[in-house]
Amino acid sequence: MKLTSFTDYTLRVLMYLALHSERLATIQEIAAAYDISENHLMKVVHHLAKSGVLESLRGKGGGIRLALPPEQISIGRVVKEAEGDGPIVECFSAQDKCRITPSCKLAGVLAQAFAALYASLDQYTLADMVVQPEPLIRLLHSAR
Repeated sequence: MKLTSFTDYTLRVLMYLALHSERLATIQEIAAAYDISENHLMKVVHHLAKSGVLESLRGKGGGIRLALPPEQISIGRVVKEAEGDGPIVECFSAQDKCRITPSCKLAGVLAQAFAALYASLDQYTLADMVVQPEPLIRLLHSAR
């Protein structure tokens, strides 16, 4: 399984904000720190603000910051919301046209695997991802 770049960027934005919780951050500085597209980050930030995980302050001196303490942000929840509710394979969808679905064991195996993945991710919070902030901060700021 490969997470989408949207989910990857979502996690990166949250980690950046957790590492810089003492101030507001901007999309431009996060994009520069990770060397990724500002346009992609705008979509990510919009999604995170809509979901209540971060807050966005407009105007001069505005920026973004976490809306919740990092200890309250579940990595599993963030990944589930970023990846969406879409079926992981065709046989989980209402438009299933696979001929072998009635006898196939793969769907059950995949459902079990994804449940295990999310159960594992649910054990961690954003705080766990930034427990040693100094090396992360140094790496993010060395690219500038």
